[in-house]
Amino acid sequence: MNEETAAPSAYALAQRQGDRAIRTTILDAASRLLAAEGSQALALRRIAAEVGCSTTVLYRMFGGKAGLTEALFIEGFERFRQRLAAVPRHPDPRDYVRELGRAYRANALAERNYYGLMFGETVPGFQPGEEAMATAASAYAVLEDAVAACAAAGLLIDAAPGHVAASFWAGIHGFVSLELGGHLDDPEAILDAFMRGAASGFFVDAPPPVQDPK
Repeated sequence: MNEETAAPSAYALAQRQGDRAIRTTILDAASRLLAAEGSQALALRRIAAEVGCSTTVLYRMFGGKAGLTEALFIEGFERFRQRLAAVPRHPDPRDYVRELGRAYRANALAERNYYGLMFGETVPGFQPGEEAMATAASAYAVLEDAVAACAAAGLLIDAAPGHVAASFWAGIHGFVSLELGGHLDDPEAILDAFMRGAASGFFVDAPPPVQDPK
């Protein structure tokens, strides 16, 4: 009788593609365990068993649990930044801001295993380091720049662009958090209502007329 050949582990498959693929495989596995089982699942032995590698591989790449947690935070925000940066710019900068809001939601749904660490306290005591905070700031800067473009075009309400960006971010973040928690019956319709509300609350229909200097 022929014995069935065991399927290759996730680590073995990633090895064929190089270190970047190995790193991504480990981080995705760790994020799944974190989301499903909580911070106690971020034990290196547990993660190594999940992907089919030795703990030596994890120590070599991340240095330990603290380094792995930091890498998860950075990976989550870097994917977030890339998704925002991929949004095409619109002739009307207000539409661009709205599309960034939709991209925020799309990223949260696609990368929900990272979301709790990025914006919550799924790992008690974790404090992101300098590189991690810089990565997070680079994602937020995409929205800040978009709102600043609205202000430059005279399409923003009479408020500091930074305050408007923070308000929009807070609104879409709250919406996404409720959706991920299963608290919204019709998220598409609610998102549409939020975007229309943002249009009337943050933006003006046309730039103010230029005053005659005479």
